[in-house]
Amino acid sequence: MDPRPAARPLAALTVAVTALVLLAPGCATNPATGQRQLSLIGEEQEIAMGREADRQVVAQLGLYPDEDVQRYVEGIGRKLAAASERPDLPWTFRVVDDPVINAFALPGGFIYVTRGILTHFDNEAQLAAVLGHEIGHVTGRHSVERVSKAQLAQLGLGVGAILQPEIANYADLAQTGLSLLFLKYSRDDEREADTLGLRYMSRDRYAAAEMPEVFSLLDRVSAAAGGGRIPGWLATHPAPANRRERIAEEIARAGLPAAGTVHAAEYLARIDGMVFGENPREGFFEGNAFYHPELAFQLRFPEGWRSQNTRQAVAALAPDQDAVVVLSLASADSPSAAADQFFRQQGLRRGNALAGGFGGLPAETALFAADRAQGEDLVGIAAFVGHAGRIFQLLGYTAESDFRRYQNTLEQAAASFSRLTDRDKLEVQPQRIDVVELSAPTTLESFARRFDSAVDLQTLALINQVEPGATLPAGALVKRVVGGP
Repeated sequence: MDPRPAARPLAALTVAVTALVLLAPGCATNPATGQRQLSLIGEEQEIAMGREADRQVVAQLGLYPDEDVQRYVEGIGRKLAAASERPDLPWTFRVVDDPVINAFALPGGFIYVTRGILTHFDNEAQLAAVLGHEIGHVTGRHSVERVSKAQLAQLGLGVGAILQPEIANYADLAQTGLSLLFLKYSRDDEREADTLGLRYMSRDRYAAAEMPEVFSLLDRVSAAAGGGRIPGWLATHPAPANRRERIAEEIARAGLPAAGTVHAAEYLARIDGMVFGENPREGFFEGNAFYHPELAFQLRFPEGWRSQNTRQAVAALAPDQDAVVVLSLASADSPSAAADQFFRQQGLRRGNALAGGFGGLPAETALFAADRAQGEDLVGIAAFVGHAGRIFQLLGYTAESDFRRYQNTLEQAAASFSRLTDRDKLEVQPQRIDVVELSAPTTLESFARRFDSAVDLQTLALINQVEPGATLPAGALVKRVVGGP
């Protein structure tokens, strides 16, 4: 959860694209592929769509706070894009502060990689392969074509939810997460982006053989994928069958040289010290208890509820998916001002005031009801608490017919908000990548015993792109994970 208050406390946290007024549908020849392509959106409109979405991504997902890493990725991306068929787009490359292994592109040349995927690459050429693939989605105008088809069919724009789908259903009321423009690519789009990415990295003299290695990595990662704030690679990049084999055949058919720029040592030096996995400074769970060191608060969610922490909110969903508790920041100067702002919204009705809880912190709490266009009205508890110079908004709600069954549970969850004073939890630090140079050949198992790591052998093998029983040569640069709770 981000310590900055949201600009609009009840607005749905979504990135959507507004359909633009078009004179007439038409086709165009794509400069990257030479193919005829449905195009209802001009380049200026495409850039406007991407720029608006980019602002939302930066504000709500957050960027990795290392300017050197950001400049490094930006520099590689810009060189690749300059060799593409659309060099004049306002190309922007950013590292998102998220542990999930992912990369994604927005229309107009706005491209993102997560710190999670960076910690799993072995060299710069692998980064270039993924950036080239995402550039290929932009030069291939894949998102634009899908938006055009949706408009033509009058289906509107599909938006993929970041939170679990059940929680995302409540986003219009309680800031439970963020949606991004993730129009899922087709397998043909993926094959085309692979081919274009190979073209761009080869033009910049990167070793083409590293692209198949990326696909092997992604296959292994997908088998052990965990949760995160944004969807993993396969959520928006459906893998074509035999992807590694196909691109290897394409490399051979094109006669691309096996050798080329790899820059392994330089790359590993860039990610040495990078945060690995979830960052507990942004809040963490122990059972159903949630602790936030930076904001110095704690909260206990109902036992057995499914929870998720995002930069904008932390939420928990009942086992039957019929009730939710959400904590976020309000943009107000006091609990009473936050409550007034909340209840001024159309369709909300204020009920009886409640008292108690919050560890003596100033608070204002009341029952509320919210009108819904379809289905039962929502009924719940709204609490606004002042702590450490911020105003926290706690909402717990369900359908009107279920409220009596959940009322005590929701009240207890809200009232559990209090100051965090445990020094161990206040001072917790994230895990980080540490790069070690081997002085002699050793197995990965021996490496793990000699150089303590905070992750298991399987994870160690994954981030180093080797098998658990592999022998590592002298002089090898090997990643381990250190620190953490």
